[in-house]
Amino acid sequence: MSESKGAAERISEAAPEFTATAVHRALDAAISGIGPFPGAAEMATKAHDAHHGDEVASVRTVIETHVRLAAAQGLMTNLGGLLTATLAVPANIAVLAFLQCRMAAAILHLRGYDLADPRVHNAILAALLGEERLMELLSELKVPTTPMAMATAPVADPRLGFVMANEVAAELVTKVAGKRLATTAARRTPLVGGVFGAGADGYLTWRAGRYVDREFLSRRRR
Repeated sequence: MSESKGAAERISEAAPEFTATAVHRALDAAISGIGPFPGAAEMATKAHDAHHGDEVASVRTVIETHVRLAAAQGLMTNLGGLLTATLAVPANIAVLAFLQCRMAAAILHLRGYDLADPRVHNAILAALLGEERLMELLSELKVPTTPMAMATAPVADPRLGFVMANEVAAELVTKVAGKRLATTAARRTPLVGGVFGAGADGYLTWRAGRYVDREFLSRRRR
């Protein structure tokens, strides 16, 4: 028990710099694009064109694409054990944040939301917390409403954006640290850890995509 507790503390401490600022940077990069990854709107448009305007099929492609990307980076960043956590955990969290933000932003673009709107930014971050965590925050009065309502609110609340980004950062650190601990405690073989990491990150991204898909109604004229 003491070994597991110590491992969890070391893993969590490996990414202390992943804060609200880092989440906002990931969201900005997801919307504008970075390196070989085009921005969310461009990626969504390509999926839309490939499916001849079929919104349902386009959203499915966006989710499946990001699940595969998340699984691939999960494999690469979870091949090592505790000795590599100092480097792997921050990278794992940062890439997951980027991929999930990009996936959510692409879905919202397909549904007709303006990705330049700060209200939509707040809504994306809120949705990435997942329905269960968001309901907890609603019951604790830490957030005022649902992601869909945030996206269509009369005005944007800058404070809410900071709260959402902090919650996303904490949630990702917790999930990645918990996954890493489970891998290390249960299986000491690095290759198995990589496979476990791929499956876990792919599943987390799939769940996030499904919630975004359910939560946001289309604003496009039929």
